[in-house]
Amino acid sequence: MMRPGLNAAGDRVRLPAYEAHVMPLLDALAVAYTEEPEHVGQLLTAHAVRVLALDVAQVSESMPEYERSIRAAEADDTREALLMGLPADVSADPQLTADDAITTATRLTRLAARIRHTRKATP
Repeated sequence: MMRPGLNAAGDRVRLPAYEAHVMPLLDALAVAYTEEPEHVGQLLTAHAVRVLALDVAQVSESMPEYERSIRAAEADDTREALLMGLPADVSADPQLTADDAITTATRLTRLAARIRHTRKATP
């Protein structure tokens, strides 16, 4: 379960997604690459090409909307192909039990309230 906290400055709520989700995902990708470097390398290259094409489409003023949608779908497809090779617990969205969700929501609310009340108290 994620344990929200305050950032170092105390003015933002921090969700520790890096430790809980990003690190395991990078670790699984590294292991997959060592097991099948050619295949994973091809998937990463294909995904990079699609992501760069999507970036160009998003900033181009002359790009039709349907072209942006096509490029977004292509990037989604290569992303899915990469995720399919990773363990399910790493690539799946986190799922909380009802109690864990309530606990997380309560912590978020308390931290946000602390920030808001601290700002109001400061002249």
